[in-house]
Amino acid sequence: MHDDELVSPIRRGAHDIALDRERMRRRRVYRLAAVVLLAEVYVIVSALLGRDIVPAMPAIDPLVLVPVLFFAALLLLMVGMQVGTARSPHVVYRPEQVDVRLSDVIGIEPVKEDVRRSIDLFQTHRQFAEQMGGTPRRGLLFEGAPGTGKTMTAKAMAKEAGVPFLFVSATSFQSMYYGATARKIRAYFRALRKAARAEGGAIGFIEEIDAIALRRGGLLGSSSAASVLGSTAGTHGGAGALGGAHGVVTHAMTSEGTGGVVNELLVQMQSFDEPTGTDKAVNRLIALVNLFLPAHRQIRQRRPGQAPILLIAATNRADSLDPALLRPGRFDRRLTFASPDAFGRRALVDHFLAKRSHDPELDDPVVRDRVAASTNGWTPVMIEHLLDEALVNSLRRGQTTMSFQDVETARITEMVGIGQPVRYTRAEQELIATHEAGHAVTAWLVAPNRSLEVLTIIRRGEALGLLAHGDCEEVWTRSQGDLRALVQIAMGGWVAEELFFGQTTTGPASDLAAATRTAAQMVGAAGMTGSLVSFMATEKPLVDAVISDGRAREQLEAVLEDARGTVRRLLSRHRYLVEALRDALLERHELIGREITDVLVSAHEAATRAADAVPQLAKEEPVRPAGAVPVVSPASGPVA
Repeated sequence: MHDDELVSPIRRGAHDIALDRERMRRRRVYRLAAVVLLAEVYVIVSALLGRDIVPAMPAIDPLVLVPVLFFAALLLLMVGMQVGTARSPHVVYRPEQVDVRLSDVIGIEPVKEDVRRSIDLFQTHRQFAEQMGGTPRRGLLFEGAPGTGKTMTAKAMAKEAGVPFLFVSATSFQSMYYGATARKIRAYFRALRKAARAEGGAIGFIEEIDAIALRRGGLLGSSSAASVLGSTAGTHGGAGALGGAHGVVTHAMTSEGTGGVVNELLVQMQSFDEPTGTDKAVNRLIALVNLFLPAHRQIRQRRPGQAPILLIAATNRADSLDPALLRPGRFDRRLTFASPDAFGRRALVDHFLAKRSHDPELDDPVVRDRVAASTNGWTPVMIEHLLDEALVNSLRRGQTTMSFQDVETARITEMVGIGQPVRYTRAEQELIATHEAGHAVTAWLVAPNRSLEVLTIIRRGEALGLLAHGDCEEVWTRSQGDLRALVQIAMGGWVAEELFFGQTTTGPASDLAAATRTAAQMVGAAGMTGSLVSFMATEKPLVDAVISDGRAREQLEAVLEDARGTVRRLLSRHRYLVEALRDALLERHELIGREITDVLVSAHEAATRAADAVPQLAKEEPVRPAGAVPVVSPASGPVA
């Protein structure tokens, strides 16, 4: 039976969270009323008896008071230091402080459905346990790349459930003092239980839990190994072997070890139903009384109630977590936050553009589809940042609304860096423009299913020029023809240099590397060249394994040589297309989207008209004009 089938019968009733919150509110009102009533009784009785409401302070000698106050302050300072090192570092957000709901979480619809079911189970935890005999979920593990919405989703869950949200970063648990990390973890779970009992429920969120929950044992688990890695990181002046946040982890784990911290975390994740202090005191008293009572007169002790707690942890390194954390009963469900697909990205574009000023052209569904298609593999945060950068570009133009051109410029900047002014010599400009035009023409002819997005000779980083192209539609697999086309596109610049200048330069080096990697996938991973042996089964990197094998290297060379020959024949027949794009790049330095295809289509139509005029001229003059060449339409499909 699925989770939604379990929740639907009890969803119609009042949520247990709301009932508990109302019961706790009434209890606090009654307690306050009792305190106020006692205070009033005291004031009335004191007035009737003629006593002072506030007793007079006794006279104390200043010579005695000053030393007493000094030692009291010193004692408070020492106690405060101990309490401070063991204080939970979390931050509490009330439901009314959270400004995000599940409706604001866009692009991860499959995850949202499971999140909604988890919220329903959390809100009806008592009915699910008592009426249906189930065990409510206590822990969720969110895994995924940074910026995929893990933290935002956790906050939205607290908002939807209407309970406090206790946020903590795992690195804030770490301390240089022995045992302090474990004490902070205990304090956090104690605060979580207290908030859940006071508010009817609570949601805890631990960011980057892998900082304190790495796998026990082995290199990353031993404190001695951590000490060695920590000293190595200091020697090299960087993060060392572990890099990034793990440098901090190494420093903390040298004091009490990974195993001790993970053990404490495991124990605390089983402590949600721990009895309160009042329950413990009452049970001690009952146990003492039961010592004097016969067996059939024993007083029943209090049973601990189930604290309605949902613990959520986020990480992008779930495989490195200790396996004991991932079992049911601790983290009951593991949700993967992947990058949104085309529909999710389109929804994100609509959501973000609704809050940002933009030109009417960005209201066109086709244009928005282009933005979504060109951000394949981007996370929601990356798409939001893209549109913010587009707004910055519009401000630089002196406008207050972004255009599609601003979005494309921002996307190029995000992909390959900020463009630098063209300061090449004339010969270098012609070489680079010819090289990039060779890529674009090859892509236009051999891969009709790919869109030409950006063609530029503006330098960005180490790239003197570039062609950005992508799939017209989102695809998850590649056919043999698709991979061959990618190899041919990578060869386009190299062949164009050879055809137009008689020699090649160092410019195509990165293109040959890309072609080699794609061809290696065909040879050593996908079985597309005759051999069914997969080099991915070895421990070597794929390209290294293919190149080191004699037979596989021959197949790799054959794929590359076949692609070069095909592209040479293709560009030889379509020199006019390369020349047209080259001239356009020399004039404008950068072409975007339809500007590229418009140049190609215009050159193709002009060549077609010239070819159609050849038979008419042949009737009048027996000599065929020089330069007339047959034209192959790009719509005829990929060239084999």
